[in-house]
Amino acid sequence: AARIDAHLLNHAGVTRLCYCDSVLHTLPATIAASREPVQIGAELYGYGGIEADLEIIRVLAAILDKAKLPLRRIDLGHVGIFRALAEAAGLPLAAEENLLNLLQAKDVPGLQEACGSVAEPYRAALLKLPQLYGDREVLVRAAAELPPLPALSAALESLVRLCNGAPELPFSIDLSDLRGYHYHNGVVFAAYCPDYPAAIALGGRYDGAGKAFGRARPATGFSMDLRELARLAPGG
Repeated sequence: AARIDAHLLNHAGVTRLCYCDSVLHTLPATIAASREPVQIGAELYGYGGIEADLEIIRVLAAILDKAKLPLRRIDLGHVGIFRALAEAAGLPLAAEENLLNLLQAKDVPGLQEACGSVAEPYRAALLKLPQLYGDREVLVRAAAELPPLPALSAALESLVRLCNGAPELPFSIDLSDLRGYHYHNGVVFAAYCPDYPAAIALGGRYDGAGKAFGRARPATGFSMDLRELARLAPGG
C-alpha cells in the first residue's frame, strides 16, 4: 500500500486505500491464529491530524457493525508516551528494549527490577504505565501523574481528542500497550469482540512507512484476518 501511494498514485492530497490478500507470518499472532491469514485492511495517507486516526477507527467500527459483530471495546494507546520517557531518562537502546518487553508482558516485578537505576521522575512514571489502564478518566490521571514532557503531553492530548471525537465508541485506555512499537509512531489501537480472546483488529499511525519507496507521508490504518471475521460473524 505504501508503494502504491508513493509511486502508482503519487499525488499530494489524501489517499484512501483498502486491500485484501494472503500474507505469510513467520510466527502466528496467537496460538490459534494462522501463519497465512487472509488480511484485509484500510489505510489513509497524506494527513497527520487526529481526524485521520478517527476516520480509520470509524471505518473499522462500521465493518464490524456490517458483519453484525458486537464491538466490546477499542483499546487506545500511544507509543510516543513510552518513547518520550525513555528519551528523557537517557535509556540505552538495550535497556529501552528490555523495558519495552516487560511492559508488553505486564511484568510488574520485572519492570521494578529493571527500573532500579532509572533516574526520577522517569522511574516512577515508567512504573505507573501498567496501572494506567481503564476508562477515559485514565487520561486525566496520566496528565496529572506523568512528567510534563512536551512529546508526552502532546500524545495524551491526541488521545483526549480522539475520545472526545467519537463518544459513541467503546474506547478504553492502555498506556502500556506498545504493540508495533518499532513500526508505529503515534496512536495505536486494538478492537475486541465478545467470546474472542485476542484482538479482532489492530491498527495505528505509522508515518513515514513509505520512506523505503522514496516518499514518506503521514499514514494510519488497521488490518484484520478475513477468515476470523467470517468465522465469528453470525452464520459463519
